[in-house]
Amino acid sequence: MPLLKRRADPPSLAAHAAVPDPFTAPGYELDGSFRPGLLGRCANPICRSGWLHLFRHRSTPVFEGGWTCSPECTEAQVRSALHRELDGRATSAETYRHRIPLGLLMLEKGWINRAQLREALEAQAAAGCGRLGEWLIKQHATDESVVTRALALQWSCPVLSPDAQDAATLAFAMPRLFVDAFNALPLRVAHGKLLYLGFEQSLDPVLAFAVGRMIGMRVESGIVASTTFRPSLNRMLQQKFPSVQLAEAVSEQAAARLLARSIERIRPVASRLVRVRDCVWLRMTLSSTSHAIPQISSIVDVICSIGAF
Repeated sequence: MPLLKRRADPPSLAAHAAVPDPFTAPGYELDGSFRPGLLGRCANPICRSGWLHLFRHRSTPVFEGGWTCSPECTEAQVRSALHRELDGRATSAETYRHRIPLGLLMLEKGWINRAQLREALEAQAAAGCGRLGEWLIKQHATDESVVTRALALQWSCPVLSPDAQDAATLAFAMPRLFVDAFNALPLRVAHGKLLYLGFEQSLDPVLAFAVGRMIGMRVESGIVASTTFRPSLNRMLQQKFPSVQLAEAVSEQAAARLLARSIERIRPVASRLVRVRDCVWLRMTLSSTSHAIPQISSIVDVICSIGAF
């Protein structure tokens, strides 16, 4: 079973929307730190030892805004977070969003005529490959800027440019594996609160939602023209990304144990868990910072697939 599958139609986000965001819970600070104090209590609500572990360091490990007093409590908190993320995975219906086909949209806007559309569709069918927009450009029915604009209208999103991209700085946003597998291009961060995420042909709202929850920023997705997207994506993939560990678990319980052990070993000042399609993503921060963009060296990611998930 592959660790990651290529994008399919995005599932419903309703299950997530109904769950309070644990990363905004009391005790969790914007700089990623948590300070329980000398007599700080364990974040596990069913902890049987409370704050009685007097010889346990009281600032780490921290998981989703709470210090845990023992490996058992860390595993309990991770198990609860996993259940939250995976709840309804087998029953949640995928949301189908009707979108006007690209050719009809361009025809309606007067950007191409019926003969041009028919010729492009026939060429696409005969070749058995290629996107309609690419065939329209090849046949000189239109140019790339018009196709890009049409894609943005189809997805009700802006057209974005990678011109101001600082690839080295933006590598913090997600693991390299996600950038490569989902063709997602971090473009820039605005005011430390908004991440612009670029896609070539279609948006991935599930990935954008997960990234936003993980980094604590709002994510604005948009379409990037193909001729600038590909070079920018290749440049992004050459950057230094956070350290990543890949893992597989046969069950949710085994995954909780594996991820809890990672937290106990790394002892992060902050850590979070989110679901990204067919895997879960744990991010651990090794040192606190007052900056919205952390240092790459201070991040350790774990990407775990679970059974037949």
